Amino acid sequence: MALDKKLLSILVCPLCKGNLEYDRKADELICKADRLAYPIRDDIPVMLESEARSLSTDEK
Repeated sequence: MALDKKLLSILVCPLCKGNLEYDRKADELICKADRLAYPIRDDIPVMLESEARSLSTDEK
């Protein structure tokens, strides 16, 4: 199930308050500025820095 577009429009990175991109395939919200990927579990974004993974140099 995809995230609600309205929810996506109001979510921002908890660190920099920047825009997030939804990666449907990986089921993550990506902050390119901080190079972090926040997981989505059971259709709920987990917006905790401790739960985010760092993006590799190959990921943009």
